[in-house]
Amino acid sequence: MMYKSRKQKWKVVVFFLTILLALLFIASLSFGASFISPVAIFNSVLSSTPGQYDLILFEFRLPRIVLAILIGIGMAVSGAILQSATQNGLADPGILGINSGAGFAVILFIFFTQGIRFESELLQLFILPIFALCGALLAAFLIYIFSWKKSSGVTPIRLILVGIGINAAFSALIIILQLKMDPRSFTQATVWLSGNISGVSWSYTYALLPWLIVLLPIVLFKARYLNVLTLGDAMSTGLGVNVSRQRKWLLILAVGLAGSCVAVGGGISFLGLVAPQLAKKLVGPRNEILLPVSALVGAVLLLFSDLVSRTILAPSEIPIGLVVSAIGAPYFIYLLIKS
Repeated sequence: MMYKSRKQKWKVVVFFLTILLALLFIASLSFGASFISPVAIFNSVLSSTPGQYDLILFEFRLPRIVLAILIGIGMAVSGAILQSATQNGLADPGILGINSGAGFAVILFIFFTQGIRFESELLQLFILPIFALCGALLAAFLIYIFSWKKSSGVTPIRLILVGIGINAAFSALIIILQLKMDPRSFTQATVWLSGNISGVSWSYTYALLPWLIVLLPIVLFKARYLNVLTLGDAMSTGLGVNVSRQRKWLLILAVGLAGSCVAVGGGISFLGLVAPQLAKKLVGPRNEILLPVSALVGAVLLLFSDLVSRTILAPSEIPIGLVVSAIGAPYFIYLLIKS
């Protein structure tokens, strides 16, 4: 009876999150520097001839909305993996320094390509996630090496402290590179680091989508290993799981998701912390359910943050990363005090 109740609750949660996401989707199409009514949006979608609002809707707002949803999904699932694999509810790609590692690699790319013209924007955007992944993997490797001890392995507190240190180190390197950039590249790097999806095109979506299509099914397949890892290393080993191997693969998946999202969306912190925590409160810790619900929560949070970022001071915009941090930082402090 309890199992049926939980199953029904999961379906209800998914239903309401989907409705909320759909409402935010419509609101994001409507609100901005200029308001477009839902009726006008509906007419533009159904019309066979170019309409008055087609350029605004399909070339400016829709790519941004889709990208926000995809980044929200990727960052939330990455955070859920990190929290389960490390048995640490405070784990997040931003807090642990993975985002900073990815950001450093992207800033390095911008630094060395100053003045170089790429044949297409899409080519540059497809290269960026590869650089970001390398930087994120380097950060994850350093965190794992410095937080591991032979006597106790990797403890949650040590992981957080080392992650904060790695984050600070990469942030310092980023500032050094920025100071040596020309004014145009400096501005580009500063805006990108604050988390920004303003003015994005469909190319950004095309650059991120392949990573999610490849990595997310693998993550769902590995969900059962995440369930076992949450029981502790000793119990996991007793159940026949190669803890070290599975944890490494899961961390690589988390790093891949976070790195690819950072490459196109910039430094968006705390989303990977807040979304899995809220999802866990809604549906519990079972990862087969937690991962998809975390993805939905992440999409809702980032789409809401994007809507706030471009409407609260319209026609000016606030970087989306600042809005997410304003939501996530107090929640992180609350979790830190609670734990």
